[in-house]
Amino acid sequence: MAKEKKFMTMDGNAAAAHVAYMFTEVAAIYPITPSSPMAENVDEWAAAGRKNLFGETVLVQEMQSEAGAAGAVHGSLNAGALTTTFTASQGLLLMIPNMYKIAGELIPSVFHVSARTLASHVLCIFGDHQDVMACRQTGFAMLAEASVQEVMDLAGVAHLATIKSRVPFLNFFDGFRTSHEYQKVEAMDMEDLRPLVDYKALQEFRERALSPMRPEMRGMAENPDVFFAHRESCNRYYDGVADIVSDYMKEISKITGREYRPFNYYGAADAENIIICMGSACEAIREVIDYEAAKGNKKLGLINVHLYRPFSLKYLQEALPKSVKRICVLDRTKEPGANGEPLYLDVKDALDELGLKDLLVVGGRYGLGSNDTTPAQMLAVFENLALPQPKNHFTVGINDDLTFTSLPVGEEIAMGDASLFQAKFYGLGADGTVGANKNSVKIIGDTTDKYCQAYFSYDSKKSGGFTCSHLRFGDEPIHSTYLVTTPNFVACHVQAYLHMYDVTRGLQDGGTFQ
Repeated sequence: MAKEKKFMTMDGNAAAAHVAYMFTEVAAIYPITPSSPMAENVDEWAAAGRKNLFGETVLVQEMQSEAGAAGAVHGSLNAGALTTTFTASQGLLLMIPNMYKIAGELIPSVFHVSARTLASHVLCIFGDHQDVMACRQTGFAMLAEASVQEVMDLAGVAHLATIKSRVPFLNFFDGFRTSHEYQKVEAMDMEDLRPLVDYKALQEFRERALSPMRPEMRGMAENPDVFFAHRESCNRYYDGVADIVSDYMKEISKITGREYRPFNYYGAADAENIIICMGSACEAIREVIDYEAAKGNKKLGLINVHLYRPFSLKYLQEALPKSVKRICVLDRTKEPGANGEPLYLDVKDALDELGLKDLLVVGGRYGLGSNDTTPAQMLAVFENLALPQPKNHFTVGINDDLTFTSLPVGEEIAMGDASLFQAKFYGLGADGTVGANKNSVKIIGDTTDKYCQAYFSYDSKKSGGFTCSHLRFGDEPIHSTYLVTTPNFVACHVQAYLHMYDVTRGLQDGGTFQ
């Protein structure tokens, strides 16, 4: 008899923490927005006595900085305990020295990151991929998710694969857009994941722990005659990571019924124009592909990158339709002075190595600092790709009137089926609007058959600042990873906003304003 599905309404941070707790014995933490709720959840569950896969309560230790947390992770791993941390942005960058050591010593571990902007000309606390891209050289494998459901399904792959491969993993998803987006998701069960653990590899990890009973020297210095050769000795471990991840993804697919691969393809089997992307924008791109297919444009596709490091040519080629002629690679980061952003350069290099140099490849930037990424923007990307000479190194979602990199974007498109109900609530930070909406979406998600989504847009002042709650409810899973622009219902809880913002903009015919 098929097992009954267990649905829970939660955000991406809670989904990551739910799975991470199962595989964690020690969590060394230090809070930083927007990753803090992951550690808070783990701490709360540990205080309540929740058990992990090994029948233990997780030991949670808050340090005095992210650098201290990284050092504690490294030390705990060397003592033979499966250890996890949760971080983002500058906090992640403070961990880079220890990440080099953990990867160099081939110690299994997972860092869960709600990817966030790095301070450059100014501070920005919101989401993009600048922090994780600054870590791609450390030797950590990198696994990405595009939605709360994907976080729930794939976070366990990082933990399972790191134990088997010995390569540490950085598991990441979009800060705020995924970390703080509430969705009704099918929850992973600990008993489903328990049989997938490679207990032989786990025991070998335990046996490598430092012990006075087995004294050995580690972390020494080496001279040129041996350093280079020893540095190359890790190659065989990295060569096996993609297959290990793929195998675990197949097992997760059997459990969930949702197919996962290192590179997931979505769209027409004979697509000619495709986008390669990772993170939450993949959900909006899916909507555009379905929207265009319904209009008769059936030659579009998407490759959703899950395993970013090691970058596997084998699995990229497996995902590419044989019919593809043009590719646009979208990056949610900026590297000034580079000849393109990281994912774009990786794809270009991979296609050259695969002998696919005839394909036209362009790249663009989107969504920096949580800049909202809408279907209209993704449609503009496909329209650019169809031009006789597509614009390369473009931006989308802004008006760059200095260097003229921007693509023209048309009117926003109403997505979703007829059952979809969309609502917006304007309020002040700490006035109760956000809390009430979180409760509402949990009640509806947990007690009805409706799918639901809630996202809360803040300014950086938080308490006393502007907030807008974006809620969606429907009979089908919701893939709209962007703000509500065509609401059925709008409520404004601050009278002054009526003179400051166009609060009824996009309100559908027959909609309600309160």
